[in-house]
Amino acid sequence: MKYPTYNLEKKLSRQGYQYIVGIDEVGRGALAGPLVAVATRIFNFKFLISKQIQNPRLKIFKQVKDSKLLSENQREKIFEELSEQVEWAVGMVSHAEIDQMGIATANILAVRRAIENLKIKPDYLLIDQVYGFYHHLPHQLIVKGDAKVLSISVASILAKVFRDRLMKEYHQKYPNYHFDRHKGYGTALHLRCLKDYGACLIHRKSFKI
Repeated sequence: MKYPTYNLEKKLSRQGYQYIVGIDEVGRGALAGPLVAVATRIFNFKFLISKQIQNPRLKIFKQVKDSKLLSENQREKIFEELSEQVEWAVGMVSHAEIDQMGIATANILAVRRAIENLKIKPDYLLIDQVYGFYHHLPHQLIVKGDAKVLSISVASILAKVFRDRLMKEYHQKYPNYHFDRHKGYGTALHLRCLKDYGACLIHRKSFKI
């Protein structure tokens, strides 16, 4: 199995870019809850490149890959370590906003909000493919970027765990729907809950459910 690399970030760093940010989103296909995007910058790529094997704190990067290929426990472990080692920010679009503007526009807005919420100002953006996205900063839209580019892979894990935790909180408010198990996606369990109880307040009414 291929793991994401930081080859692209190294190339951009050699071109003079200092604040290279990877971005990914989760929740696009869910029937309930928000869309969540994360923008992240890994500290000091030169240090990461030269010291990754020797420094135990950096070995966690070797476990990073597309969040969909990791178990929940693996994602949680990586999240706990990486959330303190990288700069990152969240951009969210609520279920109500998704209903109002549509999922494609909401996807673009979530990415923009994540970028705007960063404490640092990026000078280059690496984004998992978002159709129709444009930004005044230099950027690349990369198909399956979460499986290819380290910064985007890190963003995918942070976004996934952040949203999963949020959906677990919603489970406490709406226990009949078992959001802690399916995280709002259209599983058989979720569809049965919808059949039995109808939609709750955080369901996306514009989706066919």
